[in-house]
Amino acid sequence: MKEVAQIGVSADEDGIRLDRWFKRRFPALTHGRLEKLLRTGQVRVDGARAKANARLAAGQTVRVPPLGEEIDTPAPKPERALNDKDAAFVRSLVIHKDKSLIVLNKPAGLAVQGGTKTERHLDGMLDALAFEAAERPRLVHRLDRDTSGVIVLARSAKSAAALGRAFQQKDARKIYWALVIGTPAPLQGTIDLALAKQGGPRAERVSPADAGDEDAQHAVTHYSVVTSVSTKFAWVAFMPVTGRTHQIRAHARAIGTPIVGDGKYGGVTAHPGGEIPRQLHLHARSIDLAHPDGGRFFIEADLPPHMKKSWKLLGLEERDAEGAFEGLEE
Repeated sequence: MKEVAQIGVSADEDGIRLDRWFKRRFPALTHGRLEKLLRTGQVRVDGARAKANARLAAGQTVRVPPLGEEIDTPAPKPERALNDKDAAFVRSLVIHKDKSLIVLNKPAGLAVQGGTKTERHLDGMLDALAFEAAERPRLVHRLDRDTSGVIVLARSAKSAAALGRAFQQKDARKIYWALVIGTPAPLQGTIDLALAKQGGPRAERVSPADAGDEDAQHAVTHYSVVTSVSTKFAWVAFMPVTGRTHQIRAHARAIGTPIVGDGKYGGVTAHPGGEIPRQLHLHARSIDLAHPDGGRFFIEADLPPHMKKSWKLLGLEERDAEGAFEGLEE
């Protein structure tokens, strides 16, 4: 790298500190030299000066000056082995494709990224979605493994930066559908409840944060009951304002109506039995955001098979969700 490079922040780097981002990308770069580069403005994030402890967001761009041949070669990424079956599978998930983005309807049970004991995941299949583009698409946001629905991919660094800004600036309106146990009261409202990870930063489960908790993260979710089924179930539309780990699941539990199939947060209560499937009933139904090429972009994703079954069993009609958030200030 003999010239200045502009490197995009990937989805798996979302939330990482700038100094740790450099340590991961350029392990031979010393902290002292990085601090000097930051003080002199040679390293910038989206064109602005930044400090070592700045948190990066997916889609942002880091300006990296020449670091020297012994330092500036990024650590090689492991080669991905993608079989024909997985390639065909991930292509079957595509519900929209244009020159700047791809949208998938992710099935429940498919992890977005790898981890301990997770070898098959969406990120490992993205090479199959390059199509005519020169590079593989990039993840710009995530869904839980057991959450189905809309997930947007950027087809270039420029698109990733634009989409990353849309998510960071809360210019992406996401609607989730869920089947919950009981009925929230009131029928429409906003859950403003900070969350903190249990067991430290690497833990997955979150819970309402105690006052003064240093690890607390601001979390806000709008909700609206679409239909109640007796006193046992309710179909609820959720609109998260922030994007915390397990936010909707934790917020649904906090107001006393855990999501059906969510044993992690609802325990045995979340599994009503009978013909209702035991899978998590949470689906990213739609997204409305600024398209990288201009204008607004809106798309919906069909319900997964297990939720379609429950909707049929309970006599729920998808058209009933129209205008669910009318009258609720965002």
